[in-house]
Amino acid sequence: MWTYPRVLAHRGGGVLAPENTMAALRKGYEMGFRGVEFDVMATRDEGLILMHDDYLGRTVAGAGSISDLTASELLAMDAGSWFSAGYAGERIPLFADAASYCISSGIFMNVEIKPVPGHDTRTAELIAQFCAVLPPSSVLLSSFSLDALKVVKQMAPSIPRAWLVDAVPHDWQQTLAMLDSDTIHANAKSLASSTVKALKAEGIKLLCYTVNDPVQARALFDAGVDALCTDRLDLIAPDFFDQRYIH
Repeated sequence: MWTYPRVLAHRGGGVLAPENTMAALRKGYEMGFRGVEFDVMATRDEGLILMHDDYLGRTVAGAGSISDLTASELLAMDAGSWFSAGYAGERIPLFADAASYCISSGIFMNVEIKPVPGHDTRTAELIAQFCAVLPPSSVLLSSFSLDALKVVKQMAPSIPRAWLVDAVPHDWQQTLAMLDSDTIHANAKSLASSTVKALKAEGIKLLCYTVNDPVQARALFDAGVDALCTDRLDLIAPDFFDQRYIH
């Protein structure tokens, strides 16, 4: 049974605020979201920050790998100007600060373990250690990296974990058994209705990303999908799952 919010704000604030920032988390909260997804990456000195890309250049000006920079160097960088002038000066946040805000605000966190390539194990170790002392049911860890999820299983088995996939492979049962998990987060674009039926028949919890069309969201929920992640906080409200019954 899915016990978390049914609609999660993607990267904090979707398209309404610069991704993976405190401003994004505040925007999601302002819009009524009590479930959020964001990415966590490790720095050169093993700090944990909110960041999606392992290289600078898209949301933060500059060049180079995140793994070559320290947390203090990254925290001094502007992560808001790329989005709009109104967010100029918004900083990259520490995972600790984001988690503190979410816990104090009653926001459930779907934390994607987003390692710099080649740093899967250590990134997962650091995140597992941090999350092990968070309040129960406040966080779920997800990742495309099976190595990262194996680490979480070993180090913090009580923390729920989800396998992130672009397309659900035919051997999903074996992989979930290996991870001791019953949750898949799948790309909605490549998810067939027959796959949803097969997963739900086996009691698998299923979240879909990134769903920005209310019509698609309604169809997915009606098909049995448990939850979805959206950029369009303005189109798919936090209570969309419940409201679908009145349309």
